[in-house]
Amino acid sequence: MNDKLLSLPQTRRDFLMKVAVMGGTGLVMGTMKAWGMDMSSRAVSPPMLSGSGNGKTVLILGAGLAGMTAAYELGKVGYQCTILEARDFAGGRCQTARAGFRLTELGGEEQQCRFDESYYINHGPWRIPFNHQSTLHYTREFGVPLETFVNDNDAAYLYFEDVDGPLANKPVRQFEIKADLRGQVNELLAKSIHASQLDLPLTGDDKKKLLDYLVNEGYLSASDFSYQGTGGRGYKVNPGAGTEPGPGEASDPLALKDLLASGMGHVYRSVHSFTQQATMFQPVGGMDRIARAFEQRVGNRIRYGMEVGRIRQHGDQVIISGKQLADNGDFELAADYCLCTIPLSVLRHIDTDFSPTFSDAIGQVAYEPTCKIGLQMKRRFWEEDHFIYGGHIRTNLKGIGNISLPSDQWQSAKGVLLGYYNFGANAAEVSAKSLEERTRFALEAGEKIFPGAYQSSCESSFSVAWHRVKYNLGGWAEWNDQARATAYPTLLNAEGRVLLAGEHLSYLTGWMAGAIESSWQQMAKLHAMAQQA
Repeated sequence: MNDKLLSLPQTRRDFLMKVAVMGGTGLVMGTMKAWGMDMSSRAVSPPMLSGSGNGKTVLILGAGLAGMTAAYELGKVGYQCTILEARDFAGGRCQTARAGFRLTELGGEEQQCRFDESYYINHGPWRIPFNHQSTLHYTREFGVPLETFVNDNDAAYLYFEDVDGPLANKPVRQFEIKADLRGQVNELLAKSIHASQLDLPLTGDDKKKLLDYLVNEGYLSASDFSYQGTGGRGYKVNPGAGTEPGPGEASDPLALKDLLASGMGHVYRSVHSFTQQATMFQPVGGMDRIARAFEQRVGNRIRYGMEVGRIRQHGDQVIISGKQLADNGDFELAADYCLCTIPLSVLRHIDTDFSPTFSDAIGQVAYEPTCKIGLQMKRRFWEEDHFIYGGHIRTNLKGIGNISLPSDQWQSAKGVLLGYYNFGANAAEVSAKSLEERTRFALEAGEKIFPGAYQSSCESSFSVAWHRVKYNLGGWAEWNDQARATAYPTLLNAEGRVLLAGEHLSYLTGWMAGAIESSWQQMAKLHAMAQQA
């Protein structure tokens, strides 16, 4: 610890900033809690639309969650909504691959999911944070049953290649890394405070409360503030009955220098980000249950196989034209208003009469390349042999990212795990592989962590590269600061009688909540326009 750094007079805010450098966000939050400071958040709900939409028509482009949300809510106040969807199913990226599901990427092979009945992979959105109340509003209203998604499992492994120290190329339980890194950083801080090396205008009571907090976290000895391990990091021999194993045998902590050398501590956050909570949910039976619940309520307003090619505005009408994919015939439809939920990566290729400013704003938004692969295993070796129930195997393996274990059908014979989840350049590289090569790539990586079981257990696979899916061309919108400052406000405004909506017009890009809440805001603007017309 840098004593000189901590010896300067400073406020609590200054002190917390230095604590963050030493122990990360988790230690900051713990310190704030010890001092009686905390944070709260708010929930959201659909806007109340006063007045009537009777006699007014709306064309909604895209039957994803944003489009179906708008049709559902606007329909409550009398709008006649028609949804145009190019695919032959609703949900947009809210998809689940199960037996019989087909997907053909641009320039790729046709793929059919061959998982056993009742097994699936959510290759689009696959988890719901507890604070995404907009999504949970509809699962509650529609009666979509939920189950826990294990987003953080301390029993799961970390596996890092090409790092320094003895932890390289070795699966290590996350609870070992978390306990030892936190415990040893706590020891450094506690001993510094106890030895009065913090010459700060903190009161003696402040220091006592902070020391009490550090001890009560469960890592340190109350007598000398030393870290000697904790039961939470696991045992060499687990406690049990009788005298053998009896109390068990404590495990040895990893050395701080080895933890730092490995870089494994970089994945550790004791306080989760807003969207990456430990407590998350998934619909029982697959994420497309949410899309189907919407479809049950607005399906009679969806026209499938309608590929939009042109958007025009004439006076008080919006005219949409394109191809009917079933017979390759043309269509042209008109309405009073249009809510376009087509991803901007696709919309920029559609013929529109938008103003140059609006069109330029659409072109400023990049989309993230991203890939996933589901692997059906004939045996749940991660549960049977390693006692890991859900969560993520975190790696630094190029093109793999997380290997995620299923949070459903515990202790069943088989299971489908997520073999990789990659982004950016890694996704572009992996997506160039054939379907067979993608599977081989995923299996070779997993075999390093679960030798003797991973490759031999795989029965079938299903993969997707979202940047190569025709009506998506990317996983989600990826805004930079400049585009947020200039293009984002432009796209939130109406372009004549056309409004845009979707996850791309939110700060929750890539999440279902972003699509739903964007739809709520934009349809409220549409309703206000209609009431004033």
